[in-house]
Parts: sequence; C-alpha cells; structure tokens
Amino acid sequence: MAHDHDDHHHDNELDPMAARVRALETILTQKGLVDPAAIDAIVETYETKVGPHIGAKVVAKAWSDPQFADWLKRDATAAIASLGISGRQGEHMQAVFNTADTHNLVVCTLCSCYPWSVLGLPPVWYKSPPYRSRAVIDPRGVLAEFDLVLPETTNIRVWDSTAELRYLVIPLRPDGTDALSEAQLAKLVTRDAMIGTGIALAPEAA
Repeated sequence: MAHDHDDHHHDNELDPMAARVRALETILTQKGLVDPAAIDAIVETYETKVGPHIGAKVVAKAWSDPQFADWLKRDATAAIASLGISGRQGEHMQAVFNTADTHNLVVCTLCSCYPWSVLGLPPVWYKSPPYRSRAVIDPRGVLAEFDLVLPETTNIRVWDSTAELRYLVIPLRPDGTDALSEAQLAKLVTRDAMIGTGIALAPEAA
C-alpha cells in the first residue's frame, strides 16, 4: 500500500534523520521522480524478506540439524537456497564454522562485498577503510574494539569476501540451549555474530 502522508505523525515528532528522509521522500514524490508504492516495496523487502533474521534462521538450522550443517559446510549456496533464500549478492556463499579454538572474521578489503540476501544491509563500519584494512592486519585488536576479547590461544581466521564469493560465519552454539526450538535459537544469533565481530547471545541475554 502506498504511503498516505496525511496519516503520518508530524515530522517534528520524528528523530532528525527520519524527518530528513520523510522530507526527501515527499519532495521526490511530489516531483514525480519516485513512486511511493515502489518505496513501500523496497522497505517491505528489507524489513521482512531480507535481513539478519534470515541468516539467523540458517544458523539455527545448522545448530539443530547435523545433516544440514554438513551440507552447509560442503555447499552453502545450495543449502541456503533450500530454505528459499537467494538473491542479489548471495549467489555464491561459503559458511565458515567457529570452533572451540578457531574464530572466523569476515571482511572485504577491496570494496564492501556482503551477502545482502542473508544479512540485509551492511553496517556502515563494514564499508569503512579502517575496518577493511585493520581486520586483516590486527584482527584481534579489531575484535577487542567490538568488546569481543578472545583468549590468546584462539586462532582468528580472516576471510576476504569478493564479488564471486561471500562468507557467512556460523557462531558457536551457546551453552544451555539444548531444549530451545529453531525459532528460539534464531533469536540468539546477531548480525555481528554472522560477520564474526560478535558471538551468539546467551539465552538469558536474548
């Protein structure tokens, strides 16, 4: 359904960024440069059809289903597609699994290749030159800046995404989650955990 601007709250009730977006949308619509229905479709896509919650479902199924986890290791593209997930910048995927002694971190040093269909819009910091360079040079230091301090004995493996191949980190399953359903497990999986700058939430944190 197209936006009905008369039904929206006044812009002075919005935060500054939302007010600016609303004003720009109104101007472009009035000039006939954009179709409100098209904007609605884009918003709906990124709110419901793509986003970190999609990747979280993949991780939760890998935690719950050993056969799916094995498939994900062998052919992540096909395994993910079997769940009805596909789309732009998600055609060729590789899943990398964290273990007790290895932590995986994803970066794109050349640009900002990112699995949009699985994780949604990339965070601003993922595109930033400091992250793209330091994640390779000093991954342990970068993780510490995300408040993720790993033991010195933990090996950190950095994966460099390209236009041909994008990576999805499968974080370690938190302790105390044996009785949880896939839907409940998915709530423990954050976007950062699937990039490698975070870990899955403990049940009490979720």
